[in-house]
Amino acid sequence: MRVNFYATLRDIIGSKTLEIEVPPGATIGQLLDDIIRMYPRIKPELFDETGKLYSHVHVFVNGRDVPYLENVLDTPLDPSDTINIFPAVGGGCE
Repeated sequence: MRVNFYATLRDIIGSKTLEIEVPPGATIGQLLDDIIRMYPRIKPELFDETGKLYSHVHVFVNGRDVPYLENVLDTPLDPSDTINIFPAVGGGCE
């Protein structure tokens, strides 16, 4: 499965894309747990101290934002899915 990272998350991962094997029936939550095991520094960028995905972090499964999926983090994945993970992005003019 291809997982794409954007902005500051690329610095943590060291790449813009990871190819990760997921077992049949794996969920988006399990995928994120696997990524955190490989790259522990990414956890505080994605989850708050209670383990809830930050609302300003966007995890897309095939272009659909996870909070809007029926099963949220328990959404099962297919090996052909593409995952995009965006951190909070700020900026603009004063």
